[in-house]
Amino acid sequence: MRNVQVGVRENIVQFVLLVVINLFVGSMVGLERTILPIIGEERFGLASMSAALSFIVSFGFSKAIVNFFAGDLADRMGRKQVLLVGWGIGLIVPILVIFAHAWWVVIVANIFLGINQALTWSMTVNMKVDLAKSTQRGLAVGFNEFAGYIGVAIMAVVSGYVASTYSLSPEPFYIGIVLVIIGFILSLIVQNTDQHVKTQAKQHKIESDPVSTWEVFKRTSWKNPDLASNSLAGLTTNLKDGMAWGLFPIFLAAGGLSVGQIGTVVAVYPAACGLFQLFTGVWSDKIGRKKLIVPGMFVQAFSLWFILLVDSYSLWIIGAALLGIGTAMVYPTILASISDVAHPEWRATSMGVYRFWRDSGYAFGALLAGIIADMINVDWAIGLVALLPLLAGIIAWTKMKETLQSSA
Repeated sequence: MRNVQVGVRENIVQFVLLVVINLFVGSMVGLERTILPIIGEERFGLASMSAALSFIVSFGFSKAIVNFFAGDLADRMGRKQVLLVGWGIGLIVPILVIFAHAWWVVIVANIFLGINQALTWSMTVNMKVDLAKSTQRGLAVGFNEFAGYIGVAIMAVVSGYVASTYSLSPEPFYIGIVLVIIGFILSLIVQNTDQHVKTQAKQHKIESDPVSTWEVFKRTSWKNPDLASNSLAGLTTNLKDGMAWGLFPIFLAAGGLSVGQIGTVVAVYPAACGLFQLFTGVWSDKIGRKKLIVPGMFVQAFSLWFILLVDSYSLWIIGAALLGIGTAMVYPTILASISDVAHPEWRATSMGVYRFWRDSGYAFGALLAGIIADMINVDWAIGLVALLPLLAGIIAWTKMKETLQSSA
């Protein structure tokens, strides 16, 4: 058996390649970010907000459910194999949207997008954590989320520009086919990280007892207060994101912005989120996880209220940037915190459970926002959803311990 070294510098080529792969993973979501809610309204005549946001519900639930199994599959089958399967499924998404003759086809496409994201994004973050030392987990996750969110932002702008220049469909979705092909080729090149997991398990201070998937689910969901606080914070973060994904384009269009301007504002949020995760992940390795998670939840809530209170293009850009910064404080830090607590031999399963709860937030956010928007209006939907990350921040403040030096 070859000598396996753990550390980002020791595995820099593989680490950088995984960063690039996740750029393409995030781009698959960015492709839809600006234009799909508008397609629902203009092409398919969806008057109900709940109906228009149904594609996010299908995406969120499929991604959440497959996330749960992805972590366990990764621990059993290997990360690279699951990554390649995810890219294969991703090819279905742009093809379905291109030939969609009814809205239900778009909903089905987003079920496949959720599966693609669950398998590919989960594997890139797990593989980076596998390569990193325990003191580099924030850095590893930060770079992963940076790349993914920059991909979301770039493609949100590009798809908005292509839609403005040509049409809402099919031209923007031709790009999706190219993204999948490149992502698959890069994933063939990257090496598996199974041996790095075994090396970390040997270095872990406490021996691992045989732990069932159900036991890991219970620990991550409610039994362990640190893991449970992280799961709730992640769920409400993506609940906010599901609302923003569906309602921001409609809210901004009602404010008089063009499709190109909407694309810019929508892109600023993931761009700021991606950029600042380069710093927040590393920062959490130095000062601890809780000191970023709690204020990050508060910043998300107050940013949404700021967006509601202002009424100009430039101020909406500022609000989107603040929302991205708040999310950046939380996103990589929670994953690093879970890595602190979970034993290497069931870490991917625990991350899968966390990502199950976190990404179900997309669906719950879209459902909640759609119902409130139909019953009252879009402004109220945004304002009320903002209460949930605020509540999760308070719970993390009172229930969660600092996990940076913790062990399972």
